[in-house]
Amino acid sequence: MPKNKVIPIAVAAGTSQARGDDGWRALSTLSEPRLSEMAENYRALGYQVQIRDVQKSQETGGCSVCLDAGEEMGRTYGTLYVRRDPGEPGVDELFK
Repeated sequence: MPKNKVIPIAVAAGTSQARGDDGWRALSTLSEPRLSEMAENYRALGYQVQIRDVQKSQETGGCSVCLDAGEEMGRTYGTLYVRRDPGEPGVDELFK
Protein backbone atom coordinates (compact mmCIF):
# COMPACT_ATOMS: atom_id res chain seq x y z
CA MET A 1 0.00 0.00 0.00
CA PRO A 2 1.49 3.40 -0.97
CA LYS A 3 2.39 5.79 1.82
CA ASN A 4 0.20 8.91 1.96
CA LYS A 5 1.86 12.12 0.87
CA VAL A 6 1.16 15.13 3.09
CA ILE A 7 1.32 18.59 1.56
CA PRO A 8 2.62 21.34 3.88
CA ILE A 9 0.16 24.07 4.79
CA ALA A 10 1.29 27.67 4.36
CA VAL A 11 0.14 30.32 6.82
CA ALA A 12 -1.63 33.15 4.99
CA ALA A 13 -2.77 36.37 6.59
CA GLY A 14 -6.01 38.00 5.49
CA THR A 15 -7.31 35.16 3.36
CA SER A 16 -10.75 35.38 1.84
CA GLN A 17 -13.25 32.98 0.27
CA ALA A 18 -13.75 35.26 -2.73
CA ARG A 19 -11.36 35.43 -5.65
CA GLY A 20 -8.82 38.16 -5.19
CA ASP A 21 -7.09 40.39 -7.71
CA ASP A 22 -4.32 37.82 -7.92
CA GLY A 23 -6.76 35.18 -9.23
CA TRP A 24 -6.61 32.74 -6.30
CA ARG A 25 -9.94 31.18 -5.39
CA ALA A 26 -10.72 29.25 -2.20
CA LEU A 27 -12.39 25.96 -3.07
CA SER A 28 -12.72 23.96 0.12
CA THR A 29 -11.40 23.39 3.61
CA LEU A 30 -10.34 19.77 4.01
CA SER A 31 -8.22 17.46 6.13
CA GLU A 32 -5.83 14.73 5.04
CA PRO A 33 -5.86 12.57 3.01
CA ARG A 34 -8.51 14.36 0.89
CA LEU A 35 -6.60 17.65 1.00
CA SER A 36 -3.57 16.15 -0.74
CA GLU A 37 -5.75 14.23 -3.21
CA MET A 38 -7.64 17.35 -4.27
CA ALA A 39 -4.42 19.35 -4.59
CA GLU A 40 -2.85 16.71 -6.83
CA ASN A 41 -6.00 16.48 -8.98
CA TYR A 42 -6.07 20.24 -9.60
CA ARG A 43 -2.34 20.26 -10.39
CA ALA A 44 -2.95 17.49 -12.93
CA LEU A 45 -5.63 19.69 -14.53
CA GLY A 46 -3.11 22.53 -14.98
CA TYR A 47 -3.97 24.73 -11.99
CA GLN A 48 -1.59 26.38 -9.59
CA VAL A 49 -2.38 25.18 -6.07
CA GLN A 50 -1.84 26.67 -2.62
CA ILE A 51 -2.88 25.14 0.67
CA ARG A 52 -3.27 27.72 3.39
CA ASP A 53 -3.84 27.49 7.10
CA VAL A 54 -7.51 27.75 8.08
CA GLN A 55 -8.35 31.24 9.32
CA LYS A 56 -11.12 30.16 11.68
CA SER A 57 -12.55 33.56 12.53
CA GLN A 58 -12.77 34.64 8.86
CA GLU A 59 -13.58 31.41 7.02
CA THR A 60 -15.97 29.80 9.47
CA GLY A 61 -18.10 32.80 10.41
CA GLY A 62 -17.10 32.43 14.05
CA CYS A 63 -18.13 28.77 14.45
CA SER A 64 -15.23 26.35 14.56
CA VAL A 65 -16.66 23.48 16.63
CA CYS A 66 -16.08 20.87 13.90
CA LEU A 67 -12.55 22.08 13.18
CA ASP A 68 -11.69 22.17 16.90
CA ALA A 69 -13.02 18.63 17.40
CA GLY A 70 -11.03 17.38 14.43
CA GLU A 71 -7.86 19.01 15.70
CA GLU A 72 -8.37 17.32 19.08
CA MET A 73 -8.38 14.00 17.19
CA GLY A 74 -5.11 14.91 15.45
CA ARG A 75 -6.47 16.11 12.11
CA THR A 76 -4.82 18.97 10.29
CA TYR A 77 -7.01 21.21 8.14
CA GLY A 78 -6.10 23.45 5.25
CA THR A 79 -7.99 25.56 2.73
CA LEU A 80 -7.36 24.66 -0.90
CA TYR A 81 -6.79 27.66 -3.19
CA VAL A 82 -6.41 27.31 -6.95
CA ARG A 83 -5.88 29.55 -9.95
CA ARG A 84 -5.35 28.91 -13.61
CA ASP A 85 -1.70 28.96 -14.61
CA PRO A 86 -1.20 32.23 -16.55
CA GLY A 87 0.83 30.32 -19.16
CA GLU A 88 -2.04 27.92 -19.86
CA PRO A 89 -4.49 28.92 -22.61
CA GLY A 90 -8.23 28.47 -22.27
CA VAL A 91 -10.96 29.43 -19.85
CA ASP A 92 -12.44 27.05 -17.31
CA GLU A 93 -16.12 27.31 -16.34
CA LEU A 94 -15.12 27.16 -12.67
CA PHE A 95 -13.54 30.63 -12.93
CA LYS A 96 -16.20 32.44 -14.97
